[in-house]
Amino acid sequence: MHHANDDSLACWGSDAIAATLKALDLRYIAINPGASYRGLHDSLVNATGGDPRLLLCVHEESAVAIAHGYAKVTGRAMGVALHANVGLMHATMAIYNAWCDRVPMLVLGATGPLDASQRRPWIDWIHTSQDQGALVREFVKWDDQPAGLDATRHTLVEAVARANTAPRGPTYVNIDSSIQEAPMTTPAAPLDIARRGAPPPPAPAPALLREAARLLDGARRVVFLMGRLSRSEADWQRRIALVERLGARVITDFKTGASFPSAHGAVVGRAGYFPDAEAKAAIAEAEVIVNLDWIDFGGTLRDVFGDRPVPAKIVSASLDRHNGRGWVKDGGAPAPADIDFLNEPDQVVAALHEALGHPEPAPLPPCPPPRPVADGPMTPQDIAALLRLGLGERRSCLIRAPLSWTGDDWPVDHPLASLGYDGGGGIGSGPGMAVGGALALREADSPLLPLAVLGDGDFLASASALWTAVNQGVPLLVVIVNNRSFYNDEVHQEAIARTRGRPLENKRIGIVMDEPSIDVSAIARGFGATSQGLLRTPEAVRAALDEALEVVTGGGVAVLEIEAAKGYAPSMVKSMA
Repeated sequence: MHHANDDSLACWGSDAIAATLKALDLRYIAINPGASYRGLHDSLVNATGGDPRLLLCVHEESAVAIAHGYAKVTGRAMGVALHANVGLMHATMAIYNAWCDRVPMLVLGATGPLDASQRRPWIDWIHTSQDQGALVREFVKWDDQPAGLDATRHTLVEAVARANTAPRGPTYVNIDSSIQEAPMTTPAAPLDIARRGAPPPPAPAPALLREAARLLDGARRVVFLMGRLSRSEADWQRRIALVERLGARVITDFKTGASFPSAHGAVVGRAGYFPDAEAKAAIAEAEVIVNLDWIDFGGTLRDVFGDRPVPAKIVSASLDRHNGRGWVKDGGAPAPADIDFLNEPDQVVAALHEALGHPEPAPLPPCPPPRPVADGPMTPQDIAALLRLGLGERRSCLIRAPLSWTGDDWPVDHPLASLGYDGGGGIGSGPGMAVGGALALREADSPLLPLAVLGDGDFLASASALWTAVNQGVPLLVVIVNNRSFYNDEVHQEAIARTRGRPLENKRIGIVMDEPSIDVSAIARGFGATSQGLLRTPEAVRAALDEALEVVTGGGVAVLEIEAAKGYAPSMVKSMA
């Protein structure tokens, strides 16, 4: 049997492509199999020794979500392979999430044969598209459909480099099936991959840095808005030191994950999906506002100041303007800046940390203990408290949380304590992202417990992602907050009904899933996870959590389905009345 570890030894076009993917150190490629890339599939199994490793997924959207969760932990691209136009159409929502969340990944597509004379009747015709990348071009960083083998190999190198270059994002490469399946008559030319990776980020402009340091050093009321920031422990410590050096205040965002310790005395308000009243007051009173890639910074300023000019000086650090497109408005409202760094925000923090001096951060108080939970119906906030009590001193990585939680429910004390939301705000991404995040933690041999807390609607939309975790032996604890409803929309329907003077009791029509109720635990067990059935009391949750932790410690997947009373934290849904 031929085992090519070098693309110069390849026999088929797809052997050379697979060898290139191995050299790019992608580690994994999540797939739902399809004939358009059958040549590449064969080569990844038989010609590269299983490197990158294939992760079989039951649905394409989950395959992309797994790569998304993996990137949230590692900051680096994983591979995904999608079958023809149909697989790409299945995956578009998940690719959009990755785009909005600014995470890297390499999405491999396939089509054809583009030479119509080579197509099989029917199936090759309906699975061949002209300009297939047009389906996702408005929400990927870059795409290409190379016309030959050498071009394909060079395109893959370029696509990974671009995906991993800030601002990061998904790239898409569509490979003609005939290129994959053609025999090679001459050895493939060598690729100088080591010299074609993501370039090092440029340093902040010295003049801007001096101006920002002078402005911040002389200000009395500085407020940092901590947005999309790295998972690096060193970056985390530098943020703390800079805030303490300036005596600044900090506002964090639950959508973007852990960016600053929530028990620190500088933190104002609670991390939510929108700033709360206390956070807004701090912004309104600020002398200097520091925007560290805050999601929709302009919209936040408009929410605080309306149409009035912002009186504070503004220092911004973000590369997000490089991702601006006309089709989607994910960049948010226009925002002013007095000092505007076109850099990753942690680069600017590091430079200011050095310029202003950096005393050792003060010891942090512990996160406040969870409150006791009384018997009776459990709110989402009760479920958070029960989980914290049950975990005790065990540290965790909250890969996903339900929309009803805020930083009060899940305080953070390290950069992987919480990974935030999915970017695009759709539904169905949670299970796949949970699997991908847990996979990355296992790969790093992390002591953190992989934990995902999902709504029942999010889980049911793509529960099959669990099968991949079970199949690959990825330890994971999934908690389902089951209120038998797409409850976010109940809140919106109630707001509309109040505005229009219509019956509030009708808000549940077309939203509630209770006739019949869905057996979530049975679905989880069907995919190989351990689940003990619907848990209706705090006592039942405590007992089931102990057993679930044993399963996860042993390398398994455990699902806790918990009946939840309906209710949202105030920061999630803003009144429309």
